[in-house]
This record gives sequence, C-alpha cells and structure tokens, in this order.
Amino acid sequence: MKNKKSSSKTFQNVIVFPGTVERLFSEALKYMKNNQFEKANRFFEEALQFAEDDEHLMSIYAYSLYESKSFRKAKEICERLLRIGPAMYFEIMELYLTICMQLKEYHKVEKIISSLLDEGAIPDEKIEQFKRLKELNANISEKMGKQDDKTSTVKQFDPEQFEPEHFFSLHLAEQAGKLNELAFANIRPILLQLKEIIENRDTHPFVKSLILILMKEQGVDTEVEVEKFNRVMLVNPSKIGLPTELTQYKMISNIVNDQLQQEPSILEMVEDIIAKHSIVTYPFEWLDFQPQEVAECYIHFVRQMFGQHSEGNQEILGFIRELESFSELQ
Repeated sequence: MKNKKSSSKTFQNVIVFPGTVERLFSEALKYMKNNQFEKANRFFEEALQFAEDDEHLMSIYAYSLYESKSFRKAKEICERLLRIGPAMYFEIMELYLTICMQLKEYHKVEKIISSLLDEGAIPDEKIEQFKRLKELNANISEKMGKQDDKTSTVKQFDPEQFEPEHFFSLHLAEQAGKLNELAFANIRPILLQLKEIIENRDTHPFVKSLILILMKEQGVDTEVEVEKFNRVMLVNPSKIGLPTELTQYKMISNIVNDQLQQEPSILEMVEDIIAKHSIVTYPFEWLDFQPQEVAECYIHFVRQMFGQHSEGNQEILGFIRELESFSELQ
C-alpha cells in the first residue's frame, strides 16, 4: 500500500480520515483469507474510491474478483492496472489472459500472446508454456468460428437415417453421431421416428438423453415415455429444464463447490463428471439418493482416480461407475 498523509483530506465532499484506506484494505484481506471473496470485494471497492491508482490494492482486488467469478469486473481492474504499467506487469497479464479465457475470448488471448512473444516480454522459463497456450486458444477460436458457421444455416439430413430399423442397426457411437448432426436442424419432420427410438426400452440411456435434449432445445410440446434404470417417466420436453438446470444437479454442484474450494483441480474434475453424468441420468437425475451423499461420493470417486484412498457409500459409487460406463459415448 502507498503511504498516506497523517492528516485527513476531502474526497468528493467526504472527509477521509487517516488510516481509512488501510482499515478497509485490512478488512478485505481478512475476508479473503476465509475465502469470503464477495464480502472482500465490497471493502476493496470502497477502498478504491479513496485510492483509485493504488497498484497493490488493485492487484489483490483483481485476484479476489477472479476467485468470486466476477470475471468482467476483474478484467476491467486488470485493464486499469495494465494501463498504469504495474511493477508486477507479467503477473497481472497472466491473470488477465486467464480471465479472458474464462470469458471465452480465445482469439483475443491468441493475439495478446503473439504480441508478448514478438516483444520478448515473456520470461524465458515460460515461453514454451505460452506458445502452447497460444496454439490452444487459436484452435478453440477456429472451432468456435466453424461452429458459428454451422449455426447460421439450417442443416439438412436424411430422414431415412432415423427410421428405427436403420437407426438400431448402427453402432452406439454412430447413433450418437447422427443425433449430434441434428443440433442445428429442424427435427419436427422426424418426431415420430425419434419418439419411437426414445420409447424403445433397449435404446442406450445416453442416446435417449440426446433425443430428449434435442426435443427440449426445440421446444417440442408432446409427451414422451422415458424408461431408464428400471424406472419409467412420462415427460413433456418443453416443460422440463436441461440436465444442468434440474434441482438435484444444482444442489449437488453447490455442495461440491463448498467442499472443494481449496482443491481447484479436484473440483474441476468432479464438476465435469457430474455434468457428464447428468446427461446420462436425464430426466431422472440421481434416483432416490440424497444430494449430500451423492456429492460426497463423487469426491471419493475422483480421489480414487488420483490414487488416493477414499471410501464412500458403495451403492452410490457403484451407480456412479455405471454412469461413467454409459457416458463413454460422449
């Protein structure tokens, strides 16, 4: 923090007493240490009203905003810092690039890294890492561009490919591939065929989910009988949420986030697996299992993948392994 004068001063008609900024900064740090980033951010924001060009204050505030997933505000603070030319320029630039990736600004990240490489602004020990990062963002940016091209036109498809007799003759991966091709097509001409496929008791659970999601995304207002995991449900796709919008998914996700705040790598993997499995179980979610137990078992499941000894409810863990085998089509 910059040294402040001992006498009070006036800021926008408000008297600022000595130590005000330091007190606000200290409160913000206290909340940060307890991972209460949103509360910390309020104190940082107030402190910045009286010390708007304080590099140290803004740098820590940017990290706190990032941790609270306030990515757009964090980006704004980083841009202010970079215009100043902070002492920790490269560290702030790294944070800025990470935030841009969170905001899916992959082309921008690629361009910035190219400029940094041309300027020789990247430390020698990090050059290879940033070259890989540049290539990764270039690839993602290119794929997103192609995806945008696809969405600009309604895709055509061969309806005969979805006649049940032909569809069931395909390998499971081919079935999933055919359904993925319908993402940007009007499925209403083949609704009867899709309904027959989803209502067949032998159709793979993941394939049933893909069809149901297609119907949901296109607002198909009809009743479909879905059978999975020895259960049957009558569903109207237009009246249910997507897999990650359902109640149990949100509860499990929140519990996992609360428990793994200090283990981001484990958290990311657990979240990915839960999201993947939510598609397979759709629209049933995790049957009659309680969200707290399911969340804990996913954490156990991922720890075991890392070779750590971790035990949990064996029935739920068995169900998770079954879902993992079903989700391999993804």
